[in-house]
Amino acid sequence: MTGIMNLREILTSNLRQSGILVAFVAIVALFALLHPNFLSPGNITNIVLQYSYILILAIGMVIVIIGGHIDLSVGSLVALTGAVSAVVVIKNGQPWWVGVLAALAVGLLAGVWQGFWVAYVGIPAFIVTLAGMLIFRGLTFRVLDNISLSPFGGTYYEFANGFQNGLLGGRGVDVFTLVIFGIAVAGYAVNSWRNRRAALSYHQEVGSLALFVLKIVVFGAVVMWFGYQLASSRGLPNVLILLAILILAYGLITQKTVFGRNVYAIGGNLHAAQLSGVKVKKVNFLIFVNMGLLASVAGIVFSSRMNGAQPGAGNMFELDAIAACFIGGAAVTGGVGRVSGAMIGGLIMAVMSNGMQLMGIDQSVQQVVKGLVLLLAVAFDVYNKRRAGN
Repeated sequence: MTGIMNLREILTSNLRQSGILVAFVAIVALFALLHPNFLSPGNITNIVLQYSYILILAIGMVIVIIGGHIDLSVGSLVALTGAVSAVVVIKNGQPWWVGVLAALAVGLLAGVWQGFWVAYVGIPAFIVTLAGMLIFRGLTFRVLDNISLSPFGGTYYEFANGFQNGLLGGRGVDVFTLVIFGIAVAGYAVNSWRNRRAALSYHQEVGSLALFVLKIVVFGAVVMWFGYQLASSRGLPNVLILLAILILAYGLITQKTVFGRNVYAIGGNLHAAQLSGVKVKKVNFLIFVNMGLLASVAGIVFSSRMNGAQPGAGNMFELDAIAACFIGGAAVTGGVGRVSGAMIGGLIMAVMSNGMQLMGIDQSVQQVVKGLVLLLAVAFDVYNKRRAGN
């Protein structure tokens, strides 16, 4: 029998996701009250530009965590791939696309290297990636010869610093940006309606029609407001387009493909997955190959944003990505998590960092606050499991 859930039932049925959404809204509201420029168009654009590479890492990291692993090497791999690209483009004078391909190749090779040791040799991912963190950092110093390289300039620089603006005109407000965000809202509404109809056809519980419409209206209003802020500043950031493509692609991969279902199966119950015929070694290998690929994408974006490569680049990035996943609802034991949740977790980290920087809060205090938020997020996950067990 089909059931109609009220608002309270909807919130409590998915406490992880609803909890982080409420937390995100509360944090944004708090900083908006504390600093008048927090929600200004320029600052919102800066948040997108400054933390995009952490969100890219979080996409790959959440898949690693769902599979029951952890990756401590991604920060060092960001540095190494950016360094390789800088040597190719800046030092050797090759075209920008050669540097991009070189960085992607290095990321894939690093993923193959770590995937082999984890999947086929059987060494725990914590140890393999800890070794990788040291190896890739050392290679970064060797590649750069202990010096920084800059600037990239040109097309490479535009990856993380360029904007799509003025394509459809607009006086002070970029019309193209508004159109893109309008299409995104329409796509979300159509997809939500199709999912609702599919759930009803299988006699599953869904929210009331009024709540469904309210959710679409609220989502649309928030997204269009965000789009308007970007349109009022410098237009649509190139890096946001890349990030949107990755989020959509990996959302489909994790939820709609055999590989995605196998990752959840391995993280949820490894023994049951093996008995069900899941090729565990192959899936684990691909998890780390994918993480290497996304780390190289983040390395390209970060080096573009910095307009150069430094031996110390990517320091602590792995911890920010891991924190984003756990704050976004991923379970420490694996088998639970979503790309959308990791994005919200990453945005929470970005908003806190940006807000505290605007307020002039000391870096040491910022680290303490981030640590406490991560601890509370994991505690919330433990509480949910105990509550579900009872």
